[in-house]
Amino acid sequence: MKTLLVTGYRAHELGIFDRKHKGIEYIKRAIAAKLVPLIEEGLEWVITPGQFGVDLWACETAIELKTTYPHLKLSILTAYSNPEEKWKDDRKEYYHDLLKKVDYYGAVSKQPYSGPWQFKARDELLFRKTDGILLVYDEDSGEGSPKFFKETALRKNASEGYRYISIGQDDIQSIAEESSYRYE
Repeated sequence: MKTLLVTGYRAHELGIFDRKHKGIEYIKRAIAAKLVPLIEEGLEWVITPGQFGVDLWACETAIELKTTYPHLKLSILTAYSNPEEKWKDDRKEYYHDLLKKVDYYGAVSKQPYSGPWQFKARDELLFRKTDGILLVYDEDSGEGSPKFFKETALRKNASEGYRYISIGQDDIQSIAEESSYRYE
């Protein structure tokens, strides 16, 4: 596998409204734990849709991993131009800092948001350009925006062998518990 789509919940879907929330670190560790073996097997690109939440935490994780794996490349492919336009200033600053560190940034539609068709076009491109997906999603915790990605990935897995890798609540909880044992 050369290219991997990494996505999942938006921050608000996880009840995370502060970038200092301790859960973010556990999610990033879970992502890194899945990425490292893939990188060592030949993964070259991590691609995200760049939405605020798992997408951007995956970007942070990939950027950190690039110090050990300098061949790893990172891309953000958004649905439309300037998706951060209506975000709060601190989030915009965070996003712009991340954009400086990606290897490729692009918007499927060069215009501002004009309709759901832009998300559909982005998602079709993301699935066409990647060999698999790493999805942070747990149906037992309730449905959310990643549901469509899971359904599409599983259909593509059945028809084309598209690789589906998931991170659920249990994976993240196990990392959190492991971390707490180290500090007791």
